[in-house]
Amino acid sequence: KTRAATCVGGLPVKSANLFSSPDDAATAFYDAIERGDLEAMMATWAEDEEIVCIHPAGQRLTGHTAVRESWRHVFENAARLHVRVTHAVRWTSALMAVHNVLETLYIGDDPTPHGPMLATNVYVRGANGWRLLSHHASTASEPPAENTSGNQPPRVLH
Repeated sequence: KTRAATCVGGLPVKSANLFSSPDDAATAFYDAIERGDLEAMMATWAEDEEIVCIHPAGQRLTGHTAVRESWRHVFENAARLHVRVTHAVRWTSALMAVHNVLETLYIGDDPTPHGPMLATNVYVRGANGWRLLSHHASTASEPPAENTSGNQPPRVLH
């Protein structure tokens, strides 16, 4: 990944990764969770002040300060986390992408899965590449059923 400088009020801010696709931003987001890396985590978020994060069974957090503090708390108070992401459904346009995924969480070296959780991640494309605008995870009652009716074309609504 390449590096790009950002500015706030005309002053340079630390450089951030330039994510060339929503998938690159998603990979960086989940990698930051696994490494417990707060700076890498925050580098995946959009510069928009109205970013939103909702953790499972949590409240809606809006803005960089609230989102940053929530992830700092997660990283400081939990063992190493591993998130397995499956059952992705993706919608992508020129400037926005929405990924709905099933997350299974593993804590530390414990092989017992926690979840499943359903997560919706919204990415936006700006001057500095793709960034996360919203992450909303909630506990799922059970994993989604596999498609047993064969290969069906995607539904298009007009």
